[in-house]
Amino acid sequence: CPCPAEEAPAPAAPCPDPAVLDMLRRFDLSWEYGPCTGITRLQRWERAQALGLSPPAPVRDALLEHQDDP
Repeated sequence: CPCPAEEAPAPAAPCPDPAVLDMLRRFDLSWEYGPCTGITRLQRWERAQALGLSPPAPVRDALLEHQDDP
């Protein structure tokens, strides 16, 4: 009985740009947009937007672009 064909490993996702990671880190550390515990970054961004705190749009764009990357 022939062995089943081995599946090729899935290609690794490219690492996010260090500038994007730095931008997200600055967003995480900024108390201007409220506490960050217990919610996702996107939920925090949306809450800040709803409260009129004007969170940076590039943060939301990056979060939506990399939704599957924790």
